[in-house]
Amino acid sequence: MKKYLREIEIAGIILTIIGIVCALVWGALFGGWLCGVGLFLMLVVFIYKAFHWKEYERENKQYIMIILLTIAILFIQMLMRR
Repeated sequence: MKKYLREIEIAGIILTIIGIVCALVWGALFGGWLCGVGLFLMLVVFIYKAFHWKEYERENKQYIMIILLTIAILFIQMLMRR
């Protein structure tokens, strides 16, 4: 698992960015799904790194901020649709 962390992380980030852009620019519903899948992949990496906190402390703090920021953007976008 450790040797695939970077690939999973990059895939999650790319899907999250594509999802946010699709949701904000085009208002597409599938953008939310892409973002959700990307967040799930990032969450998998974060959970693995959380169990190895000493080794990945700096990255974990960055992940917490990225995940909270992404959730806030999606929440604002959902409120704007109503």
